[in-house]
Amino acid sequence: MTSHRVSFALFAAALFAVAAFFAGPLGMEANRILESAEDPAAITDRALAGVFDKSVAVREIEAALAVNDADLARSYLDLAVDRGIEIPKEMAERVNKAVEYANSTSAHAESFARGLITGEPDNMVSLAGTALGDLFVFGDVRDAAREGARYVNGENVDELVLGLSLVGIAVTAGTYASFGAGAPARVGLSVVKAARRTAKLSGRMAEWIGRSLHEVIDWSALKRAGSASLSEPATAVRIARDSVKAEKAGELMKFAGDVGRVQTRAGAQAALEGLRVAESPRDMARVAALAEKKGSKTRAILKTLGKGAIFLSMTTFNLAAWILGAIVTLFGFVSSAKSCAERMTLRHLNRRKARERQRYLAMVGARA
Repeated sequence: MTSHRVSFALFAAALFAVAAFFAGPLGMEANRILESAEDPAAITDRALAGVFDKSVAVREIEAALAVNDADLARSYLDLAVDRGIEIPKEMAERVNKAVEYANSTSAHAESFARGLITGEPDNMVSLAGTALGDLFVFGDVRDAAREGARYVNGENVDELVLGLSLVGIAVTAGTYASFGAGAPARVGLSVVKAARRTAKLSGRMAEWIGRSLHEVIDWSALKRAGSASLSEPATAVRIARDSVKAEKAGELMKFAGDVGRVQTRAGAQAALEGLRVAESPRDMARVAALAEKKGSKTRAILKTLGKGAIFLSMTTFNLAAWILGAIVTLFGFVSSAKSCAERMTLRHLNRRKARERQRYLAMVGARA
């Protein structure tokens, strides 16, 4: 009976040892993944390892060049170089030429004018035009007058564009201190407004901004002022100051500051891509943290991974289950090994006692 118990214990220990051999590394890897859950750069590096290779890099660079998106092509080239992926020399030269043309004087002038007049940036230069228009109130007044007229007349109005324009006017009009805002937040407001106008703002992010603006803007005061007043810069500044509640704009300005940080570190298009991916201010803060570490590579990362660039693709529950499974398996192996050692020791002691008893009986028999 004891022999069968020892054999069973040995079998169980061997089975748990094999299981622990496979489960142990998985549990340790799951623990490392959980430890990096709050570091978007670490999440990105881990996620890219499984989906970004030479074929993907070449394909995406080629696609970007085909639509004259030099910024995206450069972002993918930088990402490939950073990850040690060799890009054909001819393709790298094409990217450099595209970037050189995009940075040329004529292209700069065209982009700047487009951003200044339309308020819809597609690169750093056009964003500079948009931001300049907003900085001198022109852009915000233009948007506020257009949407304000629709609001007062009861027509279909984009309250996000109207609200962001009013906040922008108030911030630009020398009230940075009262809003706790700086230059990144001012630029961030322009980028968010551009994202809204170009349909690059995620639905949930738009909902949060809308709720925030309803708390920040005194809409009844705006309606009483009338739309005609918004077309005059001086009057628009006064109306904006009266309508915007600076004490309630803290969260909105923090969010705008994160958008501005992404623009500063990774470019206007990366900021717009981040607003497409982000669904909450917390998401945008993680995009900003990613941009701080990844710089020009941020846009390519966001386009490749989407929200997987800032959050774990696996649920915390699954990772915790891996860790728990590894612990249980290890415990099972230790318990089985302990039981096996105890039973083998017991069998050895029983055999030893049996031999001693036999010798004793033999001695007694001999004396008799």
